[in-house]
Amino acid sequence: MTTQHHSYDVILVGGAIYGSSVAWWLTQMPGFQGRILVIEKDPTYAFAATSHTNSCIRQQFSNPTNIAISQFGADFIKNFRRFMGDDPEVPELALQSYGYMYLADTPAFADILKDSQQVQAALGAGTKYMTREEIAAAYPFYRLDDIIGANHNRVDEGYFDGGTMFDWFKRMARKNGVEYAQDEVTGLTLSGNRVTGVTLKSGATLTCGTLVNAAGTRGKHIAQMAGLDIPVEPRKRYTYIFDAAHPLDCDLPLTIDPTGVHMRTDGRYYLAGGPPDTDPAVAHDDFIADHSLWEEKFWPIIATRIPQFEKIKLINMWVGHYDYNTLDQNAIIGPHPDLQNFLFCNGFSGHGLQQSPALGRGLAEHIAYGQYRSLDLAPFSVERVLKGETFLEKAVI
Repeated sequence: MTTQHHSYDVILVGGAIYGSSVAWWLTQMPGFQGRILVIEKDPTYAFAATSHTNSCIRQQFSNPTNIAISQFGADFIKNFRRFMGDDPEVPELALQSYGYMYLADTPAFADILKDSQQVQAALGAGTKYMTREEIAAAYPFYRLDDIIGANHNRVDEGYFDGGTMFDWFKRMARKNGVEYAQDEVTGLTLSGNRVTGVTLKSGATLTCGTLVNAAGTRGKHIAQMAGLDIPVEPRKRYTYIFDAAHPLDCDLPLTIDPTGVHMRTDGRYYLAGGPPDTDPAVAHDDFIADHSLWEEKFWPIIATRIPQFEKIKLINMWVGHYDYNTLDQNAIIGPHPDLQNFLFCNGFSGHGLQQSPALGRGLAEHIAYGQYRSLDLAPFSVERVLKGETFLEKAVI
C-alpha cells in the first residue's frame, strides 16, 4: 500500500491494541499536530495477541502503579463514549464485575494475598480477603479441601468487550487523521542517536521523527533492527469455551486456581485457560495446538476444583500468544537511553488489553510533551531491563 506522505512525525510499527491506542491518544493531546502513520502487516489481525485475548480487567495487582493503571482502565471502559468525544455512534461498554477469585493453597501465598489486599484497599480497590469458610458460604460449588483463603473483588473487575474497544481506537484514530498502511517494516535507518527512517517490504522508505515499537510478539525483532534488545518472546496460551451439563446458579468469578489454570463465566458458557505444561518461546506465527492438553490437564483441574463441572462439553478452543517479558512479566514502555526517539511499547505478558487505555495515554503524553503527565510510567522504562532490575509484581497470571 502506498503511503500518503514520505515523512511522518510519528510512525507506529504495529496496529493492534497498542499501536491504535497510542495513535488515538496522540490525537487527544492538546497542541500536538504531528503527522501519524500506523504500519500494520496484517490488517485482519488474525495472529495478533489482541485478537485472542480473554478481555478481562482486574484491580488485583500488588504494585501500586499497576493498580492505578487498572483503575484508570476501569474508568475508561465505563465512560468509553465520553472519552471518545460523546460521539453517538460510539457504543457504551459494560464492565461485568464478577471479579477475580485468587485461591491460595499455602500459608505463604495466603500472606501474599493479605499484603496485596491491604495495598489495593489503601488505593480504593474493593478487594476483600476471604477465609475458606467465607468462600464456601458465598460460592458453595468450589471444592476447598486444599484452600486456605482467597482474595476477591467485585468492584470494577471482570469482563469487558475488548474487541469493541480496539475497533473504536482504530476508527476514531482514522477519523482524527491517523493514516494506516498495510505493509511490513524490514529495516531502520539510524543517524547518531536517532532513528531517521524506515524501509518497508513494499520498497518504500519513509522518514520519521519518532518511532514506536508496538509490534507485539515481533517487538524483539523490531528492536534488533535498531541494534537493541529486549527480553520479550512469544509464548502460547490456551483458551477453552465449554458448556456444563449442570450449570452453576450464579456467575463464576474469574477463578485463579493454584495450578495456574483460570476459569470464569462466559455468557451461557464458561471459559478456561492457561499455559501449557512446558512453556517455551515459540515462533510468532506458531499457533499449533496440543489438543491433548484439554483432557490431560485442563479438564481434570476444572472438575476437581468445581465438581459440578464433571460433565462438561468443549465448545471451542484457541491458542493465543503472550508477548512475554522473561525478566519480570511487566511492560517495557518509553524511550531507549541510547536511541531517544525509539520508544518501546512491548512485553505486556497478558496484561496488555486491560492496560492499553492508561499506557497508550502515557506513551502519547511522552511523545507529545517529553514527559508523562497523568500517571508516572517511569517504573516500566527500558533502563530497568538494561540494569537487570525487576519491576516487582507478585500477581502475575
